[in-house]
This record gives sequence, C-alpha cells and structure tokens, in this order.
Amino acid sequence: MILTFLGTGTSQGIPVIACKCSVCKSADAKDKRLRTSALLQWPQTNFLIDIGPDFRQQALRSEIENLQAVLLTHEHADHTAGLDDIRPVNFKVGRIPFYGEARVLEDLKKRFHYVFEPHLYPGLPEIDLIELKANTQINIAGKMVEILRIWHGQLGIVGFKIGGLVYITDASRINDEQIKSMANCKVLVINALRKEEHHSHLNLSQAVRYINQINPDICYITHLSHQMGCHHFIERELPVHIKLAYDGLRININDE
Repeated sequence: MILTFLGTGTSQGIPVIACKCSVCKSADAKDKRLRTSALLQWPQTNFLIDIGPDFRQQALRSEIENLQAVLLTHEHADHTAGLDDIRPVNFKVGRIPFYGEARVLEDLKKRFHYVFEPHLYPGLPEIDLIELKANTQINIAGKMVEILRIWHGQLGIVGFKIGGLVYITDASRINDEQIKSMANCKVLVINALRKEEHHSHLNLSQAVRYINQINPDICYITHLSHQMGCHHFIERELPVHIKLAYDGLRININDE
C-alpha cells in the first residue's frame, strides 16, 4: 500500500489568507499545506480519505485518475467540500461510493442537495452513499477497513485502520479501548494542531502522549495549523520515530 499525503493543513490551510506570520511567509515547500486528505493506493485500487475544498488541486498534482472509494472521517467542510470535483473521475470510472456515518451522509444530502434531488441535466456528481458504523469492520473493494471511534471535541468522528496503517485526523480524545486496537501498528497518522491546547483538536504534547501509548513503528503528524511553527524547526524537536507529514509525502506500507 502507498499512502500519499494530499494535504496536511488545518481548515484554513497554510498560508492563511491575510496572515503575515513566519510560517505563512515561509519559502519552504513543506510549510505550504492544503486541507487534510490522503490517498491510499494498491494495484488496481485507490481509496481517498476525505475530499476537502482543495481536492481538484490535489488530484491534479498527484495525477489521480480513478477511485474505488471515498472514506469520510466527518462532515466538516474542510473534509467534504470538494465533493463536486469528483465529476471528472466519474467520467472515467462511473459511480463512486462515499462511505461515512449516517449523520455525515445526511449532511451531504443537505449541503449538496442538487446531487441527490431529481434533476433535468447530466454532469452532476455520481456517488453512492454507504453508511459506516464505528467499532465495526467492513470490506471495501476487497480491503478490510476497521472503523475507529474518535472524538473531535464533543463530536464523534471516525478514524480508519487498514492493514498496517492507522489514520486519525481531527481527534481531541481517543478512548483506551481504541488505543488497544491500534497498538503496535506499523504506521500511525495522527493530528496535532499546534503547541497550545485547543478545545477540539489535539495539541502536540497530547498527540505525542497518544503516540507513545499506541507505539507505532513510525508516526506522521498531520492537520497542522500555522500556529504550530515551521516544519524544519518543529521536526527537530521530535523523537526520531515521529515526523511531521507534508503535502506530497509518499509512504510505502507493508499491509500484509
């Protein structure tokens, strides 16, 4: 399995509109972060995790031509607002299943109502909505996916365990039961917004505590805000097995 980080930024992205801070003005390409999303690739099979407002740019950059599934962690705009840009992929591969919790799917029906209502013209997104349930496993296009319950403030969202990968974003709390199910994974992806505490996202020290409990072979931190600091300086502060993810980073994972 190949994991590509399509975006590693928070809901505002980096640079942030109208911001003059050192991160937003950085010349380092690793400090340019689109909204958080990831691509999982096997021979003949591609999964997208979240489809945010930067999906078009991400798809062009990573040459995404086909998808077998879109997995949604939750309904917030930075994770779903790119739905309409799925159309060119539809033209190549036909209908694409979108997987999410029932609440998330209902939210899509409201915000993208024109996709699901009777219409008089072609060319709209062609998607099938398939419900996920936390703390279950599901076979998606021949791949076993474990659905993990994660907490984003008071909102229950999901993470995914697929082969040797655990992928979590937007978490602020992870229950002990879930930590046990993730323990000793090969690759952990987890979010950390900044160094200061936040009401609905892990900060860096909280993320590191969870990383130490889960004990992956290697961990990549995603969903970073400009308040975290520049990539070069923050990564130097971290243990060798903890890295900051960056847009375009590709990781090979043995998921046997």
